[in-house]
Amino acid sequence: MHILHIDTERGWRGGERQALWLAQELARRGHACTVAARPDHPLAQRARDAGLPVVKCAPGFEGDPITAYRLRRAVRRFGIDIVHAHAGHDVTLGALAVLGTRARLIVSRRVDVKPRDNAGTRWKYSRAAAILAVSRAVADILAASGVDRARVAVVPDGVDLHRDVLPAGADLLARLGVPAGAPMAVQVAQLVRHKDPLTFVRAVVRARRDVPDLHGVLAGDGPLRPAVDAEIAGLHAGAYVHAVGYRTDADALIAAASVCVLSSREEGMGSVLLDAMCFGRPVAATRAGGIPEAVEEGVTGLLAPVGDADALGAAIGRLAVDGPLARRLGEAGRERVRRFSVERMTDATLHAYESALAQPPLNS
Repeated sequence: MHILHIDTERGWRGGERQALWLAQELARRGHACTVAARPDHPLAQRARDAGLPVVKCAPGFEGDPITAYRLRRAVRRFGIDIVHAHAGHDVTLGALAVLGTRARLIVSRRVDVKPRDNAGTRWKYSRAAAILAVSRAVADILAASGVDRARVAVVPDGVDLHRDVLPAGADLLARLGVPAGAPMAVQVAQLVRHKDPLTFVRAVVRARRDVPDLHGVLAGDGPLRPAVDAEIAGLHAGAYVHAVGYRTDADALIAAASVCVLSSREEGMGSVLLDAMCFGRPVAATRAGGIPEAVEEGVTGLLAPVGDADALGAAIGRLAVDGPLARRLGEAGRERVRRFSVERMTDATLHAYESALAQPPLNS
C-alpha cells in the first residue's frame, strides 16, 4: 500500500521520531511511504536522508486550505491508500486531504489530554477510519471525550532495539559539568509545562540528601528554559544541576545515566523511557498518563505521584545508591522493552491500516 505520513511539528521530538521509524519500517517491508513535513525541519531532513520521498507541508495555520489542497493533489497523484496524521494539528489537514478521494484517514493520538470540545474537532475525528492511541490511558480519555471506542486502537510507541549506542564518555560529561565517576540522573524532555522540568530540578536537589555527589542533567529546550534557570539559581543548584539544551547525542546521555528520569504531569506514554530500558538503565518517573503501561513499578523502575518532587527525588536517590536494585531493574527493563519494538508497533499499525481499507470509504 502507499501511505502519506503527515507531521508538521517543528523541531525533533518523540512523535517525529516515531513517525520516521514507522515510515522506515513500512518501507523496509515493501510499502511505499511519503512524508509530508516542513521542508527545513529535522523530520523532512532525516526522511530524505533515509531515502523517503518528502512533500513540502508548511501550513500557516491548522486548517490551511491551500496546504490541504496540495496534499489532496498528492493523494491523487501518488495513489495514496492511507493518510496518517501523526500530530494533533495535522488531523484537520488529513481530514481535508482525503475529501473526494478513496484514501482512509488514520490519526495517531500521543497525548493524555482531552481533544477540544467543538464542532471542528468532532468533524475531523469523525473522518478518521481509526485513531491509534499510544496507551490505554489515552484511549480512555478519547472515549470519555465522546470518541467511539470501537474506532480506537491502542498502538504503543516503538523503540529501535538494534541501535549501537555508546554511553557518553568522561570528556563529554566533563564539558557538561559532570565530574568523572559522579552518579548522574538524566532527563531528556522538552522544557514545557506537561513535562514539568521544575519538578526534575527539585527532585535532584532532594536526591542529593541521600547521594551528595549526584549530578542532574536536563537535556531539552523550550519556553520554560528561563523558569528552569531561575529555579536552579534559586535553589543554589547550579554546581550540580545542568540544563544543557537540545542535544543530538541524547541517546548517549541516557546510556550513561545512573538513573533515567521523567517528571511529566501529563504523558501519553513516555517513549524516552523505552530508550532507557533498551539501554538497561533503571527509571524513576511519575505515574502520569500511560507511563505505568511502559514502566512496571518495582520491576523496571520506581514511580512517584505527579508533581511530588520529594517522592521522585527519593526514588532517584535510592536507585543511585542501591547498585543491585538498579542493575536488577535495568536488566528487567531490557527484557520488557522487547514488547515495544518498532517491529511490533509496525505490525499493529499495519493491522489498523488493513482494517481501515476493508471499510467502505466515507466519500462513497
